[in-house]
Amino acid sequence: MIPRTASVSSRLRWSLTAALTAGTLALAGCGSGSPTGSEESAPDAGASSPASDSGELTSISVGTIAIASSTELRYGVAEGIFEDHGLDVELIEGQGGAALLPAVQNGSMQFAVGNPMSVLTAADQGLPMKVVSGYSWSAAEGEDINAVIARKDSGISGFGDLEDQTVSVNAVHTLGDLSIMEAAKMAGADPEAINFNEMPFPDMLAQLEQGNVDAVWLPEPFLGRALADPENVLVGYPNQEVMDGMPLTIPFTSDSIAAEDPELVTAFHEALTESTERAAQDEAGVRAMLPEFLKMDEETAQSIRLEPAHTDLPVEKMQTIYDLMLKYGMAENPLDVASLYVTPPSK
Repeated sequence: MIPRTASVSSRLRWSLTAALTAGTLALAGCGSGSPTGSEESAPDAGASSPASDSGELTSISVGTIAIASSTELRYGVAEGIFEDHGLDVELIEGQGGAALLPAVQNGSMQFAVGNPMSVLTAADQGLPMKVVSGYSWSAAEGEDINAVIARKDSGISGFGDLEDQTVSVNAVHTLGDLSIMEAAKMAGADPEAINFNEMPFPDMLAQLEQGNVDAVWLPEPFLGRALADPENVLVGYPNQEVMDGMPLTIPFTSDSIAAEDPELVTAFHEALTESTERAAQDEAGVRAMLPEFLKMDEETAQSIRLEPAHTDLPVEKMQTIYDLMLKYGMAENPLDVASLYVTPPSK
């Protein structure tokens, strides 16, 4: 068991700082190659803009994660939407938002899509990225794409019952335990009395069934499998308890690219916006990409809940996440999150 403490996770903060300092990554390339973190491997950030008269495409590398919410981005690349906006995109897979940050910081990638807490943690440490827009979100109401699950005979029926219980998340000090703690507090429980432990998603249901943990936090496709078992019960959707539509992943870039090549940022934003809009109108096409992309069987690809994707800027919601990070010891320094946006929100 790994109990949650109120102090900032030294392991998380050390690993992020070390990665940013080293500026090197082991990434799996989905295109013609992968960045090494060196200046030589980066596409020319000073190349002609996507709207240049020559009609040539601007080559960029974009970091992504092998999760279902990345599909709209891949859809846009596959459908030629980014090319229509003057961009030749190489997608580079990383293990998470924190792992993608160094490559964006040193210019090996021009953009990446990762979880907002990685970007906010970097900013807390004085290494600010620039948030381009929103991307994938939890559902504002109804069935959400992640939830807390317990066994029917556990006596756990709501977030207020999690006090003194052991709850598994894939990693501590992420959106999982952050949202669960706040949901528990809102339900009248002591969030400091919840014991969180780290466990890979594929292992959680077996450990829950064996009684080794009291509840688990699961996304799709694991959530659907959990709810199909009549011995499991839905405790609740923690994202929805905290806010109506929590940003789960966001596209970000470096300070230097935002300042030196605003046309590139605009082209990327417009292409991503069109990709999410067209993907929303072509659910069958999006689901058709899942089996090969995520090594998923056809039945699961057709049944899993898909995260809503749109590029509205999560202004107040990102500030709420950061304020909760401060509240629960996951950040140390006050921050006006609006300072991280490429285009500051209008007052």
